[in-house]
Amino acid sequence: MPVKIKRIYEPYSEDDGYRILIDRLWPRGIKKENSHIDKWLKEIAPSTELRKEFNHMVDKWEMFKLAYHNELKNSPAVHELLDDIKKHGTVTLLFAARDEEHNHALVLQQFIKEIS
Repeated sequence: MPVKIKRIYEPYSEDDGYRILIDRLWPRGIKKENSHIDKWLKEIAPSTELRKEFNHMVDKWEMFKLAYHNELKNSPAVHELLDDIKKHGTVTLLFAARDEEHNHALVLQQFIKEIS
């Protein structure tokens, strides 16, 4: 069950499989009708408080990873995501963050690997 991650601003590809937007906020500049999004699972995103505290500051990355991992352990949305992965096989998690090395999609992808 491959779970890929991709910035929403990258071009759509049929290889993406089932595409799930995992941001709490709709990405700037993306029109819903052109997004090729199969599902918007905003409940899987970090809490607003955690997102604001992290604020994409690399020096807070380790704190963010741990805190978001703990949020995921208690999130009912994880079960919904796992069901989608089982149902669709190939799933691509879409995110808007510019930093491709420090974002919640990476943490979520790792979390899924750990529990699967």
